[in-house]
Amino acid sequence: MTLQWFEFAFKIKGSVAPIVLPRVLIFTGFAVAVSIFHHYEPQIPLKVLGDLTNNVVFNLVLGLLLVFRTNTAYDRYWEGRKAWGTLVVNIRNLSRLMQIAIASPESEAQQQKERSIKHLNAFAIATKRHLRNEVFENDLDEILSTEDITKLRSAKHIPLELTLWLSDYLQKQVQSDHIDTNYFFAMNSSINALVEGLTSCERILRTPLPLAYCVYLKRLILIYCIGLPFHLVMELDWLAAIAVGLVSFILLAVEQLGSEIENPFGHDANDLPIDVLCESITTNVEQTLTYQAK
Repeated sequence: MTLQWFEFAFKIKGSVAPIVLPRVLIFTGFAVAVSIFHHYEPQIPLKVLGDLTNNVVFNLVLGLLLVFRTNTAYDRYWEGRKAWGTLVVNIRNLSRLMQIAIASPESEAQQQKERSIKHLNAFAIATKRHLRNEVFENDLDEILSTEDITKLRSAKHIPLELTLWLSDYLQKQVQSDHIDTNYFFAMNSSINALVEGLTSCERILRTPLPLAYCVYLKRLILIYCIGLPFHLVMELDWLAAIAVGLVSFILLAVEQLGSEIENPFGHDANDLPIDVLCESITTNVEQTLTYQAK
């Protein structure tokens, strides 16, 4: 267990260290330059220039802003996971109810039902692609018919279009007395939940943190890391560069953590495992389609 802890601590994949390293080297190099200047001009009181980094109010504001940054980013990450949890649960429930509760006495009706259940799988994949602003067709070739894919090409909002198809199908089934009214209301509620989950994901994606806040935090970190060498060089001399490197790494890494997880729908190691969730949904839908009532 101890060895695993150290392996995880030095893990590169998913770490922000490679991202912040260039910035850390810049601040470390600046600290080296300050140390060199102090070595040749020791009579100049450089510590005065770095007194701000020892100011209680400055440190308190910087600490609070960093905590708020990471907490806000994690809230967005967790909200995204809950939204996808809503999608998974309702796709499972809706596919199950459609398979069991909708009567399909004719082969054509059975094919139409299977086609509509597959639309649930397509909805999950289309939502993933929609959030990543990617093309969806390659993923849906094995799920949807050529006719469906052609129709979706002209849709402005593909996931929403699929929910319209599902609602239209259920409406026709209840009008044809192929489905009980209570089941219809339950299925319609699941479709509403799918739209709600999709909308929650879009809200996270399209509502970034205020620019003024992000800029202000970066400026505070910049001021702190520039002023720190002047404060430490009088006491640590050449070791000030190492101390500045460590402190700047801590500050920059915490700030970068927020940037990594604030938009959790991408391909990075720190993003939500949406691909895995979609594969799970595909497996669940396929299992539902193979079920035969006993």
